[in-house]
Amino acid sequence: MLEPNTGSIDDILTYMAIERIIDTSLHDDDDSEDIIEVSLRPKDFSEYIGQDRLKNNLKLAIDAAKKRGDPIDHVLLYGPPGLGKTTMANVIANEMGKSIRVTSGPSIERAGDLASILTNLSDGDILFIDEIHRLGRTVEEVLYSAMEDFKLDIMIGKGPAARSVRLDLPKFTVIGATTRTGALSAPLRDRFGLIHRLEFYNTDEITKIIIRAANILESKIEPEAAKILSTRARLTPRIANRLLKRVRDYADVNGDGIIDVASTKAALKLLEIDDLGLDPGDRNLLNSIIDNYGSNTVGLNTISALTGDEATTIEDFYEPYLMQIGFIERTPRGRRVTAKGHQHVGKKTDEKQQKLV
Repeated sequence: MLEPNTGSIDDILTYMAIERIIDTSLHDDDDSEDIIEVSLRPKDFSEYIGQDRLKNNLKLAIDAAKKRGDPIDHVLLYGPPGLGKTTMANVIANEMGKSIRVTSGPSIERAGDLASILTNLSDGDILFIDEIHRLGRTVEEVLYSAMEDFKLDIMIGKGPAARSVRLDLPKFTVIGATTRTGALSAPLRDRFGLIHRLEFYNTDEITKIIIRAANILESKIEPEAAKILSTRARLTPRIANRLLKRVRDYADVNGDGIIDVASTKAALKLLEIDDLGLDPGDRNLLNSIIDNYGSNTVGLNTISALTGDEATTIEDFYEPYLMQIGFIERTPRGRRVTAKGHQHVGKKTDEKQQKLV
């Protein structure tokens, strides 16, 4: 893939156009983006914009834990990707004044992997497990007693000579993050004392996040340009930061580096991001459903076959925002594009569909 800061202007613009800008996942193959992403993250509650209800609940829990000299209770954070679950975990660690160990469900393949992590923790440390719903069943069972009793049961030897040994663990806190709470087993979910959902942000909060990020990146942005970006960011901070970086690239190449209204609109037009933050992928999903099924419902696997995207991708990355803005609705029989969704992509809907919506 082309690097964004090398080559001709045409190469740079091509790079910008082919990247799916509203992708809420971190780009693992882009180390520079990961570094920038970390630099933009708030360090404590005073820097964290939005999620006021969640912050108030966590502040109370943290203050109470610190007063007792205990670790904070285990925390489960859930919600669509890009809303700040990893950031909030780091904020909790900083507010507690403790170290944080970051891992993910898929990377803990065996019970021995988890045992190695747990035995290297210290009192009060925080273990953050992203995508915790993807933990294997064997690993989960080891985690149960570790979270509840701070004990680790391990097997020594094999066959008839095998014996179980119980080790004491330091008192630590697990912070789990997931986009799919329904995929979490009930025994694991019940071991979290604090369970909170991260909500979509509003445009005023996203505007503040964009202005803060621009200051950190040492880029000058006009307030009106920040407002325009906030309406295209799908109410998601990660997308807002990514849009900001792409518009900054455009302003550096085609202007004086100042992110104004003109450069913002031109960059968004190039990226094919419309007024509501939908990109060609979103519009393709809506058009595919409408063209093949009109106002009728359609199953998730069928949508996956139509678009070429995995069912989990549609559920985690497309649907939350499209449902939030009222373009798609779920019914017992499947998904359906609403009258608003039809109108947005310039397709007509019949009167029956209008009444349903």
